[in-house]
Amino acid sequence: MRMTKPITVTVFVVSPDTRSERRFDLHITVQQLKEKLELITGIPVQNQAIAVFNVESDAEPVVVLDDENRPLGFYGLKDWQVLKITDTNPSTSFTGQLSDVSQVQKFELSESEYAQRQDTVLAYKQRHKIGRFADKDKEEDEASASVPVSQLNIPVGARCEVESNEEGLHKRGTVRFVGPTKFARTGVWVGIEYDEPIGKNDGSVQGERYFTCKPNFGVFVRPERVTVGDFPVEDINFNDEEM
Repeated sequence: MRMTKPITVTVFVVSPDTRSERRFDLHITVQQLKEKLELITGIPVQNQAIAVFNVESDAEPVVVLDDENRPLGFYGLKDWQVLKITDTNPSTSFTGQLSDVSQVQKFELSESEYAQRQDTVLAYKQRHKIGRFADKDKEEDEASASVPVSQLNIPVGARCEVESNEEGLHKRGTVRFVGPTKFARTGVWVGIEYDEPIGKNDGSVQGERYFTCKPNFGVFVRPERVTVGDFPVEDINFNDEEM
């Protein structure tokens, strides 16, 4: 039985700005190939010089597609060869401009300007006390670990207010737990049931329950952030346009 040659070939198309895998019909002419390559590479037909390599790193091409009227099959193209398309007149096109980062205007900030922004990694670490900004938390851990629960003067059932980093926000609630926990290796924690759903849990952390409240009403904080006193429940006023 006579074997027929394949009518298509799969090759890698490489240009200054593009790299892709393509399949072409061996019956199309070099001129027709260039018309297709213009859509792929952005290089105008009249500016294209096409060389065929077995691998991209080869110094010399296997063949150059220099006759626009010849079909691709004439050049004996094989699967997985590399078509390198060169722009013979880049001044009339955008070749190379898409990958030339030297033409891109850089956005730069001074250290002081960066430190003042609130949408940076630095600001995020400061807000969440991560890395070198966690020293204060470490000091609080050591302080709370050295003070017995009986000397904290934070009785369970007392009304309290929790220190907040947000100006004008009063985090008030009732003390529900005071003591060591399993989620922290050292120190004393105060479990609080907030008056509003601004907490993080329902009185349990990592499967261990310390008190019970509604979801998002519970929170655990260090004693240094808690002030016990006669803090009434604040009324939440809704205007007529809110429900």
